[in-house]
Parts: sequence; structure tokens; C-alpha cells
Amino acid sequence: MVTLIGLATSMGRFTEDTDRLLVAAVDGLLIAALAIAGRAHHGYPILGQPLETIETAIPFLLGWLLLSIPAGAYARNTLTSPRAAARVTLVAWLAAANVGLLVRSAPFFTGGTAWPFPLVMTGTGLVVLVAWRLVNTAISKK
Repeated sequence: MVTLIGLATSMGRFTEDTDRLLVAAVDGLLIAALAIAGRAHHGYPILGQPLETIETAIPFLLGWLLLSIPAGAYARNTLTSPRAAARVTLVAWLAAANVGLLVRSAPFFTGGTAWPFPLVMTGTGLVVLVAWRLVNTAISKK
């Protein structure tokens, strides 16, 4: 059974579905944190403009939601095998980031996209999500 950051499932407190939800929650928090960090790095007020901050994260969260599940990001093998975790997360994030970039460039989202943004968001998201998934699978095996 999968465990998230060492949470014991042997006592029956957590189920495999709970672990999947916890992993999905951390995935979402990391994607949102990337958007928040990017806005902070560029000097935008995070708390002063909460809707704009949320608006930056939503396209990428939507892309991840739409593509991570069919890609198998929450399958048992992906949550327990470092190789599968890295491979599936890489493919799912590359697809999700592109969906996020397409949605973000749509006219109903403000801010648009300057040319380095796709590279930074895709690359940083890839490193953060793959690293997190590898750490999770390594800890889950113990």
C-alpha cells in the first residue's frame, strides 16, 4: 500500500484512495505555489491581488486535473515505482503545462504570456513535481 511521506497505512488509518487524494492535494499545492512564487518574484502583491494570483494558477491546475488522471499519475504503480513516477509525472506535466499555457493565453485571462514564461513554468514545474514524486515513492517504500 502507498504511504504519503511515511504515514502508516498498516494501522488502517489511511486507505489507498486517501493516499491518492493526499498526493493529488500536494500536487495541486505545488502547482499553486509555483504560480504564487512567480508572481512574488516579479513583484506582484500576492495578498493585495488575490484574484490575479488565483487566476495565474487556475490554468495550470486545470491542465493538471484534466491530464494527470488519464496519464496514470495516481495509479498504484506510479505511486510506488520511482521510474514510473518520474516518467508519468514528466509526460503528464509537459501536457498539463501546455494546456495551462493555452488557457492562460485565452482572452478571458489577464496577464498574457511573455516568451520566457512557458519555459520557466514548464521547466520549474517539471523539476518540482518529479522531485516531489520521487521523494514520495522513496519514502513510501520504507
